[in-house]
Amino acid sequence: MFNNFLLVSSILLLLSVLFNKLGSKFGLPSLILFILVGIIAGSDGIFHIKFDDYILTQEIGIVAISYILFMGGLSFNMNNFKPIAKEGLLLATIGVMVTAFVTGLISYYIIDLPLLECCLLGSIVSSTDAAAVFSILRSKNISLKDNLKTLLEFESGSNDPMAVFLTVGFISLITSKLNFTGLVLNFVQQFFIGILFGYLFANIIAFIINRIRLEYESLYVIITLASVLLTYSASTLTGGNGFIAVYILGLVLAGKKLVYKRKLIRFHDTFAWISQIIMFMILGLLVNVKSGVSSALTSFYISLILIFIARPIAVFLISYPIRKSFRETLLISWVGLRGAAPIVLATFPLAAGLVYSYAIFNIVFFVVVISVLLQGTTIPLVAKLLRVDVPVKTYKSVLEYDEHVMDNKIHEIVIPEESKIAGKKLFELNLPDNTLVSLIYNNGSYIVPNGETEISPHDVLFVISDKEREHILGCFL
Repeated sequence: MFNNFLLVSSILLLLSVLFNKLGSKFGLPSLILFILVGIIAGSDGIFHIKFDDYILTQEIGIVAISYILFMGGLSFNMNNFKPIAKEGLLLATIGVMVTAFVTGLISYYIIDLPLLECCLLGSIVSSTDAAAVFSILRSKNISLKDNLKTLLEFESGSNDPMAVFLTVGFISLITSKLNFTGLVLNFVQQFFIGILFGYLFANIIAFIINRIRLEYESLYVIITLASVLLTYSASTLTGGNGFIAVYILGLVLAGKKLVYKRKLIRFHDTFAWISQIIMFMILGLLVNVKSGVSSALTSFYISLILIFIARPIAVFLISYPIRKSFRETLLISWVGLRGAAPIVLATFPLAAGLVYSYAIFNIVFFVVVISVLLQGTTIPLVAKLLRVDVPVKTYKSVLEYDEHVMDNKIHEIVIPEESKIAGKKLFELNLPDNTLVSLIYNNGSYIVPNGETEISPHDVLFVISDKEREHILGCFL
């Protein structure tokens, strides 16, 4: 039995990667392809795997989303945060709330569900999905004007906590566990504790990584892997929002100097992809296509409300005071991709045993599929039509580069006896952007440095940089 499980699992993982390669040629988002693999393997597919454990799906989804959010924070360029901070935070909080309530209120008049259940449905689909947005914006190499890409990635990475809070809150209202006053107090508590734990654990983990001496580089990865689970669980157990805690954990670590930081980011990027694939396949296994088709028309109506009414209202309300251009606001509105996060949140009512939980789950699943197919495949075209894209230059060969395209030079810098960096480690240096210490000549031998390499007096550093020699000398002398 176990060998059969390993065989099927490995085949499904390989199919996911191959389908993703094939789908990229036709502009199909990864999310749809991974879910399709799960559906093919499910009870209605060729492998006839019967899977209906919603609680296990919820638990796997929580872990997967935690690592995806952490990677979203860790890969975020904090130097670009200040210009988009205000709008990004408003979209991730007020924007989600407006989207949820507008979707819920309009849905109440067109589908046969009570008002609170309609608001619950709106809450579940209210956030844009980090995995979907990161995947599409990065895999399609979309370049946008004026920090738009940074804003969209930050919003998608930070708005899941609000959607989780609203979802859990409306479930509590439906089951009479909380009233509206309790909901507001719970909101303050969750966000305060989540942000606090994320910040505290980030500083503790950064201190440990930079001070501990481990024999193998790979062990540093285990520290960060464990830190995500530790941060999420500690925050949740003390009444905080675990998702915002792990995202803050990644954001704070992104702004710190860490040993082997590039290797950590590469590993977590790979691990985030594995998390996406596993999560999407399980969600595909969970879906019963035959019973869900009856919800397709309702899902189509909800998708139209979400895409063309609720999301635009939320975005325009927030962007108008900031004086964003009309074309930029339209693009932000269009990149409101729904993904795995709403489907995972749709398992919460199932786990709580709500009366309309199966109907909500089926509606959410098809809303996500429609959103990704309609919006995800048209983002490059919409950006071009709105004239907010920036052409991306590509070069076929290194021989095609000229001094105007790539002006990097190798500088030899000798570290004097009285240098301010003597005795410091490489990761502690405040190097300019696009600057890399590629080689160090030390006491008769050449060293390929890493983050823990200590700089000594009389070392000769070979520095690759697009900066002038005088500009980078101040960092070393």
